Amino acid sequence: MSETAARLRSQNIKRHIGFRLAVVLAIPGYFFAQQIGYKTAENAEQKKTLLLRDFQPQWMLHLSSHPVQRARFPVIDVHQHVNDAMHLEERVAPAVLVKRMDDLNIKAIVILTGMWSEKLEAVLDEMIKPYPDRFIVFTQIDWSRIDDPAFGEEMVRQIDDGVARGARGLKILKDFGLGARYRSGRLLAIDDPRLDVIWDECGRLGIPVAIHTGDPEAFFHPIDGKNERYEELMEHPDWSFYGPQFPSLESLLEARNRVFAKHPKTTFISLHMGWPENLDWVERMLKQYPNVYAEFGAREAELGRQPRRTRRLFLEYQDRILFGTDNGPEEEMYRNNFRWLETADEDFDYWGAPSQGRWKISGLDLPASVLEKIYHVNAERVLRLNSKAK
Repeated sequence: MSETAARLRSQNIKRHIGFRLAVVLAIPGYFFAQQIGYKTAENAEQKKTLLLRDFQPQWMLHLSSHPVQRARFPVIDVHQHVNDAMHLEERVAPAVLVKRMDDLNIKAIVILTGMWSEKLEAVLDEMIKPYPDRFIVFTQIDWSRIDDPAFGEEMVRQIDDGVARGARGLKILKDFGLGARYRSGRLLAIDDPRLDVIWDECGRLGIPVAIHTGDPEAFFHPIDGKNERYEELMEHPDWSFYGPQFPSLESLLEARNRVFAKHPKTTFISLHMGWPENLDWVERMLKQYPNVYAEFGAREAELGRQPRRTRRLFLEYQDRILFGTDNGPEEEMYRNNFRWLETADEDFDYWGAPSQGRWKISGLDLPASVLEKIYHVNAERVLRLNSKAK
């Protein structure tokens, strides 16, 4: 075949292919139109049958990661329950725990739930006597006695006894305001004047009151498809405080603020920040009550999803923020918290995710001077641990 004939044949083939392709593209519903569409598929909603528990998406973001194996500065964890009197966490052999603390740069741990009397003494014997510089224990109030006419005075004597034994503070659990009731069924109000002698005594003794009031805001809403903590509340329905039998979250917190205002000589620690979903409210609390510190135990998830607002608060009130975890003292739990505080990493899992909600967190990248205050300097001042923290 001549060169000219070959060229003509090639041109004819190309024209033929182009004609066939044009015909294919012109046929409605042909495979090109089926593969790439611009309208929602029919019956799409009916096809969304995947169970929530089976929805485990893999993030497609390609981000740098900067794990922190050891805290940049010594840490005082002011919110722990390890080896406590209420057995809220799994027991860890004290020597094993201290070795873990050394590896992580944990200077000291505060065991909040020490209870009172012999149970308090048992915690002190196990944790304080062999390691006096590594652990601190708080005492508690016995709410079962609230119907006693002299309840406040009885608790003052109980607190005095606890401090004489070695307790360094008073811990108030969230059942105060939500569960502690008189025999009549009436809830004990947070700002009940019968308790004034207790708060005053803590001020006189110079010990802080670590108080947990309320709970995540979602716990005060219906357990339905609009609740951001739906899965958590399905697993723990007793954590729901929705309904007329419970006070509102805001009313609980405002009652507690009245206690702060009434007892300015007593130092209070607002555990879990107070209202971490509403940092404008937390900021007003810290501004109005100089005798109050805020601690963020178990609220890394809430604060980490609003990193810019959290960072701004931590910078402005850097002398009033305390490091706490309220989780079992696992190495990776602490390292996750260190990463959140020390790095600018974005969109990573909070500790225990997605147990508190289906979102990610980002790091705060706090300055070194602020980190050191939050890690230990502020706690040393509150707990009166040394002369540096005045």
